[in-house]
Amino acid sequence: MPILYGKWLCQFSRYPMKIRNFIIITQIRNHFTRPRKTNLHCLLALSQQSSGSFLHWGFKNYRTSSLWNSSQAPSSNGQENISAQGTHPTSLNELPLKTEVTNFDSQISLEELDDLSPISPLQQISEEDAVQIVAEPPLPPASFTLRDYVDRSKTLQKLVLLGVNLSKLEKRPGAGNLLLRLDFENDIQKILLFLKDIGVEDNQLGAFLTKNYIILSEDLENLRIRVAYLESKKFSKTDISRMVINAPYLLSFPVDRLDNRLGFFQKELGLDVQKTRDLVIRLPRLLTGSLEPVKENMKVYRLQFGFKHNEIQHMVTRIPKILTASKRKLTETFDYVHNVMHIPHHLIVKFPQVFNSKLLRVKERNSFLTYLGRAQYDPQKPNYISLDKLVSIPDEEFCKEIAKASLQDFEMFLKTL
Repeated sequence: MPILYGKWLCQFSRYPMKIRNFIIITQIRNHFTRPRKTNLHCLLALSQQSSGSFLHWGFKNYRTSSLWNSSQAPSSNGQENISAQGTHPTSLNELPLKTEVTNFDSQISLEELDDLSPISPLQQISEEDAVQIVAEPPLPPASFTLRDYVDRSKTLQKLVLLGVNLSKLEKRPGAGNLLLRLDFENDIQKILLFLKDIGVEDNQLGAFLTKNYIILSEDLENLRIRVAYLESKKFSKTDISRMVINAPYLLSFPVDRLDNRLGFFQKELGLDVQKTRDLVIRLPRLLTGSLEPVKENMKVYRLQFGFKHNEIQHMVTRIPKILTASKRKLTETFDYVHNVMHIPHHLIVKFPQVFNSKLLRVKERNSFLTYLGRAQYDPQKPNYISLDKLVSIPDEEFCKEIAKASLQDFEMFLKTL
């Protein structure tokens, strides 16, 4: 019986306040004009759904109806009837009720529930009550943006508070559907705690999840197994934290893939275990990205540029990014540095950061030094200028220490190019 009663109250609570008051008034009037057992349990529940002032009205109406019923009942003493009609008791305890009041804790019978008139959604109401009904717009069955769901989804709201960029995620296929299916407390919170345990800071979680939202659907045990594998390869907790932050997809790959990648770089580059470990710590994307650019660049260094195996090995351990750099950029940089500036291979190997620099900067500074007669890159001659200083120092320092000219002269020269 309590289940039926609870369902009735849930249906009743969806109506606006004025409509609920109207229904309560109607039910009370109908209830006491019929000769049957009076049940205050239902009335109290209805009044609790309404305001406190209406509860007082219900008791007042109950008193009045009970007095009227008492005056109509047959009595051997007519004077007592007249006295009952003219006297208003000050409380319910003083009221000589003829009706039987059941205990509040007793259950409502099915017969009493059947006697109550049903609440129909088709019941006519006044315009004044109708305008007070506020209905939330339904969720769209499909949408191109997560903005339509943020107000209804606590998961999306909490992800926004973490700093997740939903405008970027909604452009990725399947991201919106995945996030809407996840529950923050049951699915996401445990992943966030795991990421914090391995060293991802609170202010880094938003950017991390924006790049790799798929980790939220990963099995927590699989993530722990992958971290345990890295620890078995002598990566420290600090190393793992750095790698995960710089390569958010790292923990989304299974252990066998991580093991194959480490084996590839150790074998292809001829590095020992420690140097291989240092290489992937500095550039963890080597474990998550495609191997095709790496293989292609290795051929370019060896066959097209003419570097020896040990020279490639040295450059890669110094500047790991040259393994994944654009083939076109590498080719244009080498052609200008080696064929125009006439810098030999062994000096390029000594300063491989030239491949990681902007070619335009190299051309502008070399042209200015050539104009001044200071473009001297041979370490055996005086006024030698290293590739390191040529590409790494800022313009003011370059003009003062290397070109021996003012910054204004350098800027005026650039306008003539």
